Formats: sequence, C-alpha cells, structure tokens
Amino acid sequence: MKKVFNKLVRDRIPQIIEANGEKAEIEILDEERFLQELHKKLFEEANEFAEEDSPEELADLMEVIYAIARLRGIDLEEVEKIRQQKAQKRGAFDKRIFLKETN
Repeated sequence: MKKVFNKLVRDRIPQIIEANGEKAEIEILDEERFLQELHKKLFEEANEFAEEDSPEELADLMEVIYAIARLRGIDLEEVEKIRQQKAQKRGAFDKRIFLKETN
C-alpha cells in the first residue's frame, strides 16, 4: 500500500523503511528548499512537543534547531551566550508571568 508523506525526515529513515521490506522514494533537497522544509519541520515538532510534552519530542525539536544552525553557520555556543545575556537583562520564564495589559 502506497503512503505519501512529502516531508523532511531524519537521515536513516529510508534505510529503516527498506529494512522493513518497503521501498522509499526520496529526493535530496537543495539548500533553499531544505531550509524551507526545516522551518515546516520546526513547527511540526513544536506542535508535537506541545501536545505530548515528552523528552523525545523536545529532542526532536532540538534536532531541527541544530540542523537550522548548521545550515546557517550559527554557532550554538554563541546562541547560548546570547540567551544568557537576554535572561540576565530581561529575565527568563521562571516566574510564569502572564502580561494581561498595560495602560
């Protein structure tokens, strides 16, 4: 039975599919399309994490973030420094503050 996915998958998924006796039709994406599909995957994984709230889904979300960083040449250590600076200057989300309005 043919199943249509049309989505970005992890590198070993075609091998896993074929090891299960199925045939995987794949396409290797150029950089522009790869980034587009990573952005779609980012939202997909964020939604799955929001629904399941599991370490596995958070790991999937982080893997997509790492892939975007690699593609864009973004140093994750630098990102962490920026995150820490922002947390120090503006705070993190530890206090669970929900801003209702200002006047």
